[in-house]
Amino acid sequence: MIELMIVVAVVALLAGIAYPSYRSQVMKSHRAEGKSALMQTAQVMERCFTTANTFATCGTFPASSEHGRYQITAARTATTYVLTAAPQGPQANDKCGTLTYSDLGVKTKSGSASFSECW
Repeated sequence: MIELMIVVAVVALLAGIAYPSYRSQVMKSHRAEGKSALMQTAQVMERCFTTANTFATCGTFPASSEHGRYQITAARTATTYVLTAAPQGPQANDKCGTLTYSDLGVKTKSGSASFSECW
């Protein structure tokens, strides 16, 4: 019986260590959805600008990412834009927070994680 209790304790210890790492990897994989949505929206904005010669009328916002984990919004003028991907639902706990991308290619994040970890 003691051996069984030791095995249960070891399994519980390993699960306690592995689960946070697993959650971190899930958040990271879902963050790719937000980055992808920003890049796709930026392409739409640039294509629209080539025909309309303004960013002001490009795109419909707010928009959701493919699986709804990020809400995409845009602050835009005739010649500039800044796209924002705000995490939604369980993804709101992501340590990178809100991701942004501008017409100049500037990428930022609002969370506590390092820039290289987020982008």
